[in-house]
Amino acid sequence: MTVSMFAERGLRLDWGITFRITVLDLGLACCGVEVMAAFDGRGTADLEALGVDPVRDGGEAHVLVVSGTVTDVMLPAVVATYEEMPEPRYVLSVGACSNTGGPYWDSYSVTKGIDQVLPVHVAVPGCPPRPEALLEGLAALHKLVVS
Repeated sequence: MTVSMFAERGLRLDWGITFRITVLDLGLACCGVEVMAAFDGRGTADLEALGVDPVRDGGEAHVLVVSGTVTDVMLPAVVATYEEMPEPRYVLSVGACSNTGGPYWDSYSVTKGIDQVLPVHVAVPGCPPRPEALLEGLAALHKLVVS
């Protein structure tokens, strides 16, 4: 389901909290481009229809989107960003590389899935997943948060 489909149906994800959901994307590889397409390639009205505000600082974000290959060298920065986030905080893992290491799983320098280090609430599959898949992941996270 695309953002426009949410807006056309008059749907808004009510996150059950007093603030809008703020999302920070750590675009570490090619999946990051798909996430940017979902966030920046859409109008602000579409994202507003979902109740989503993309932010650029971990201290403002409640949802961390990890998209792309997480290398062992980059892992401390990813963990530090997560720890900087205020509560409640959630993690979306986007793409095969972030979920399992992807085609690079047997490399000595690739983390074999961000879920080994951070609590992942929703994993979006694909290599790379389409922008709509990220939006479906946000909808799945929404179901988790409000139930």
